[in-house]
Amino acid sequence: MKLSHALAAVIVAWCAVLGCIQAVSLEVKEGNSTCIKTELFASFSITYNTSNSTRTVPVSLPDSATVDAGSSSCGTDGSSPWLVATFGPGHALGLSFSTNGSLYSVANLTLQYNLSDTSVFPGSNSSDVVTVVSSSVGIWATVNTTYCCLSPTTFPLGGANVTFSNMRLEAYMPENDLSPRESVCMADQASTTAPPTTATSATTTVPPAPTPPGSPERGIYSVNNSNGTVCLLAQMGLQLNVSYFSQSQNKTVQALVNLNPNLTSSSGSCEASSASLILTQERTTTLSFTFALNSTGNKYHLSAITLLANWSDMTAPLSASNTSLDYLRSTLGHSYKCSAEQILAVVPAFSLNTFRLQVQPFGVTTSQFATAEECQMDKDQMLIPIVVGAALAGLVLIVLIAYLIGRKRNHAGYQTI
Repeated sequence: MKLSHALAAVIVAWCAVLGCIQAVSLEVKEGNSTCIKTELFASFSITYNTSNSTRTVPVSLPDSATVDAGSSSCGTDGSSPWLVATFGPGHALGLSFSTNGSLYSVANLTLQYNLSDTSVFPGSNSSDVVTVVSSSVGIWATVNTTYCCLSPTTFPLGGANVTFSNMRLEAYMPENDLSPRESVCMADQASTTAPPTTATSATTTVPPAPTPPGSPERGIYSVNNSNGTVCLLAQMGLQLNVSYFSQSQNKTVQALVNLNPNLTSSSGSCEASSASLILTQERTTTLSFTFALNSTGNKYHLSAITLLANWSDMTAPLSASNTSLDYLRSTLGHSYKCSAEQILAVVPAFSLNTFRLQVQPFGVTTSQFATAEECQMDKDQMLIPIVVGAALAGLVLIVLIAYLIGRKRNHAGYQTI
């Protein structure tokens, strides 16, 4: 009860300072032209430290939030488009965008909060302005369409969570108003029941079941840093296991699709504690990997996977993302290797199958993989023939000993005359 009163008091204080919670409309303009526009509800759950405990407070983006003209941009001169909304004393929400020509996406989601704001963070033992960032959040849409997501969607950012709902967003806008054509998010597609079919007298031809694609071809991918040297290496065969609503079959289908290295380009970035690899196939499929490095333990792992797909049989583009993964764990200065097939579960509608994988996102020094740390499945597969060989050797030894003992007893039965 005391906790409920405390949270209620915080919310009341927040509303008193920043205004009541309503849908927020924001837009970035260049001259008389609008390039980014959004209408959304946004709320934040922020954890901070007091002198003797840890607290988590709810915060909402108020309708008094305004676009920071100095930080926001339409992305001229090669820079990324940015929408930065400021509210209260030193708080801000930022979204940067990128595009491959046919799709646009939120490249980075940023939250800035000021711990010296005692009306929101009472008893905070810090007065710092904290900035947390998340990349590959899975917000994307086809160019010249509006990204639409009514369902609440939560994104983790360090010690905070950001939840969007009733969100309509468009970047790289050709007109000043949001496009009437919509790219619906995966969460809304999953919650929408497929329209019932009406029986007719016409005979319906059921399409044949697709042939399994077999093992994918192994691709070789790399990322260069700003001085042109290789900072990330990857060799792997990739197979997408995706559920989506089929336009031709009028039902949800599950498809296995191999990524073709000959049709796939790679890009990405390398930072001190994070690295990304982005694979794009024919502007219809974008697969992003994010790796995180724990400098304290000198361990790295695959922390996020995002799939953006816009295939011809889909009723709407598909977006699937998970930013709290823990796969492909290895040690700094080593590569991670797994020749066996691995199934990396991402979300219920999407998993990724990897074949003959070797990756090194940190500590690349010679444009070649460092000594590999092998996955447990490879170790088990190596152990099986050793165990079988040892068992056969033991069996042969037992037979040989039994034979020698029997022969010795036969000799002992004869007496010299």
